[in-house]
Amino acid sequence: MTAQELYDKLKNIRVGGNVCQYSLKKCTELAPLVNEINRLKAERNAVVLAHSYVAPEIVYGVADFVGDSYKLSRDAINTDAQVIIFVAVRFMGETAKILNPAKIVIVPARDPGCTLADSITAADVRKLRTEYPDHAFVCYVNTSVEVKAECDVCVTSANVYEIVEKFPADKIYFLPDKFMGINLVNEMQRRKSPKQVRFWSGSCYVHEEYTAEQVFKIRTEYPDARIVSHPECNAQVVANSDFVGGTEQMLDYMRKSTARQFLMLTECGLSARLQSEFPDKDLVGSCTLCKYMKSNSLEDVLLALKSPTAGQIVTIAEPIRLKALKSLEAMFQYTQGVKSAPVKVSCE
Repeated sequence: MTAQELYDKLKNIRVGGNVCQYSLKKCTELAPLVNEINRLKAERNAVVLAHSYVAPEIVYGVADFVGDSYKLSRDAINTDAQVIIFVAVRFMGETAKILNPAKIVIVPARDPGCTLADSITAADVRKLRTEYPDHAFVCYVNTSVEVKAECDVCVTSANVYEIVEKFPADKIYFLPDKFMGINLVNEMQRRKSPKQVRFWSGSCYVHEEYTAEQVFKIRTEYPDARIVSHPECNAQVVANSDFVGGTEQMLDYMRKSTARQFLMLTECGLSARLQSEFPDKDLVGSCTLCKYMKSNSLEDVLLALKSPTAGQIVTIAEPIRLKALKSLEAMFQYTQGVKSAPVKVSCE
């Protein structure tokens, strides 16, 4: 890839202050790293999976697959590569390893944590099970492998409502996101479902920053703008959005929408994808950077390909992996042949 080719992909991106803005000079500096990574991928039979929230030079320079954690883990199953470089955070690499036990999975991030996934432990879940023995336990994909191993079914932001509504239990304990839990309660009530939902108190520090006041301000200043938010946002934001869905659904909505202006209430990486792929559409307001996702760099990816550290290589004890796999397989079972629906779509 030449510097000019990289610049053509990145030149329209203007998010995150100076973090994600690109000149031809900057791309000239990045291009040798991009080319070295791509050379090593072929040499070592490796594939790079990049979450939409990571730096754009990774997404558009070296990624073989881009998307949310669920999509990427499924992509990993369908590749012949023996080495998976999962450019994201730890729990996402774990999900890929659960589904691809024979492959080497490496997470290059310097700080692969997640405030949401780190808010609950397997011990917490075991304690909750003793307190709520008549509840089914539903975990968001943003959880550790140990937590997944203690739950009945895993869900994503795109399929949580459909799976909970279908699950053969009326008493549900959802974890770990309190905002998604509240939104789940509201959605079940809207659907007149008999489900009784309790939820844990975790949250994503990126999405909890967004407020209804921000939405109202944008509505006043940009009356034609579409408000697009993630279900990890609070209930007031969700209720006043034109569209609510997972990252892939959000991007698909904006791709198909006839609107020109959007306020995107999720991590800045998705805003960068919109600017790069749909330069005729405008972003209004601001987005928020995730320090964990942005702790991945091209240098980190290169080092992970050359000589990964023990901490970067995802290892899971087989008994834990098999238990966690059951919760993922249950998710696949409940979503088979079902197209996940977002909460709310505006009429255009």
